[in-house]
Amino acid sequence: MNSLNFTFRDTPLTALESGALWWPDKRLLSVSDLHLGKSERFARLGRGTLPPYETQDTLTRLSGDLDRTGAETVICLGDSFDDTAAAQALDEEHRLWIAKLQAGRQWFWIEGNHDPGPIEMGGSHVAELVVSGLTFRHITEPDAHGEVSGHYHPKARIRMRGRTVTRPAFLMDDTRIIQPAYGTYTGGLRSEDAPLCDLMGPKAQAILIGPTPCLLPMPR
Repeated sequence: MNSLNFTFRDTPLTALESGALWWPDKRLLSVSDLHLGKSERFARLGRGTLPPYETQDTLTRLSGDLDRTGAETVICLGDSFDDTAAAQALDEEHRLWIAKLQAGRQWFWIEGNHDPGPIEMGGSHVAELVVSGLTFRHITEPDAHGEVSGHYHPKARIRMRGRTVTRPAFLMDDTRIIQPAYGTYTGGLRSEDAPLCDLMGPKAQAILIGPTPCLLPMPR
């Protein structure tokens, strides 16, 4: 399992190559923006067709992370489903798959802007969750202190070996972590775009995920 260890507000954490955040001391795995059912939603709204494999691929990667870490608590940081109807439209195979992943674990669905209300799925449905001083919510707040959020699907662009490389990335400063999107069909906002530059402090860092996660000053 390729990963990068770092410390946030005196808390040892690990960024996994998948974009999941692992908190070893709490046996806690946090994932953001799964957007399950995106292909179904696109087809339903007449936005074209996407290959209908994103739910399977996302759940396969999540299963692998849970097996490798042995997580006992899972926090899904909102926009776990592309909308409420997409959650309702999940086929029985994927519903059973999620139920198996939840078995024997504490599982929290944080409300997102795509899935604001409770869904008919196991686990606890909450607006936000505080664990040992860290607050998990979907969208960061301006006065955040010790916060883990998602929503923005951050990516970072750097020059590497003479070419430009763009990867999903964690963004981190003294007060907040913004996780990358975990879902298969998810775009992203570059770290140099105004919303993220305005949110993140001047000494913010980025952890680019992928086969070899790397830490560097947040590209602006």
